[in-house]
Amino acid sequence: MHESSMRVDRGQYRNAVTPWEQEAWRGAAVAWVEDALAAHGLRATGRWTVRLRPWSVLLRVPVEGRDAVWFKANPPASAFESALGAGLARWVPEHVLEPLAVDAGRGWSLLPDGGELFRNVLERAAVEPRTWEEMLRQYASMQRALVPRAREMEELGVPSARTAALPELFDRLVAENTALRSDERRRLEDLRPMLLDWCAELAAVGIADTLDHSDLHDAQLFVAGPGRFTFFDWGDAAVSHPFCSLLVPALRAGGRYGPQVLPRLRDAYLEPWTGAGRSGAALRRAVRLAWRLGALGRACSWGRLFPGADGVPDTAGATERARWLLELCVDPPGWTAVPRTGATLSGTS
Repeated sequence: MHESSMRVDRGQYRNAVTPWEQEAWRGAAVAWVEDALAAHGLRATGRWTVRLRPWSVLLRVPVEGRDAVWFKANPPASAFESALGAGLARWVPEHVLEPLAVDAGRGWSLLPDGGELFRNVLERAAVEPRTWEEMLRQYASMQRALVPRAREMEELGVPSARTAALPELFDRLVAENTALRSDERRRLEDLRPMLLDWCAELAAVGIADTLDHSDLHDAQLFVAGPGRFTFFDWGDAAVSHPFCSLLVPALRAGGRYGPQVLPRLRDAYLEPWTGAGRSGAALRRAVRLAWRLGALGRACSWGRLFPGADGVPDTAGATERARWLLELCVDPPGWTAVPRTGATLSGTS
């Protein structure tokens, strides 16, 4: 594939540093894609699109006789995504894409086209909040199914951010951040005793750590069919408390429909976690705690950039990590609160 047949998209990150600028790396990646396609009896055709961001190199490759395929290269800090994708395809195939090929050592994946993005569906037609409810039920069911795989995921390189270890993660993120002002650093240091209590209380609810996507928004899932969703893009993931995953989709859905829909979405997400003697009130309380602590996962994800990319765009790196750390100081929205009466998950608060 000659480079003149490729269209390069850098978005707002005009000066982003990625391996694509290295001729040897670029040639090896293209050759790997072509060899992987040949192993499946496929052949690339047409113009490739190269999407360069500080956190990934993504190629859309048209394929003769079928939909396009996608090549993704991760930075070292998220190179686990290729191996994780292969593992998820074995463990929860009904919820994820099955890679055509992976190179775990280099953090490369070749993926089939997953269909239409949920975001595109939202832009094209009116979508009722109940669609989000079903999506969150399916995502939570996948998380539950992956609880026994937590150790295996860590062995694949998925970062460990287990509930009991979140205070240590907090300490590291604060100590290493160069964008925090002195007054902001003091606010976070003053918050630490409460953070210890939040982690202890969340752990006491008895929900085991599992896969946390950490950035589950409407452009990170495909509509696989009526009422069916496929989840992808695991570069920000960690093994952590599952409820931390609710932060991002709740913010997105709240922005689209207003906060009045969010208790329903929360309760839909919690349905697969009921039982084992846990009350609805206890689960709602856990959501409130995880809402706070989910900011740590978002802060971590902004450290997974290609070497040399951190200081390039103003929205990336230390500035974004500092912003998410400071979200720990913000009270969760009222809809996350535990209702005064009733322990079922069917009501709202």
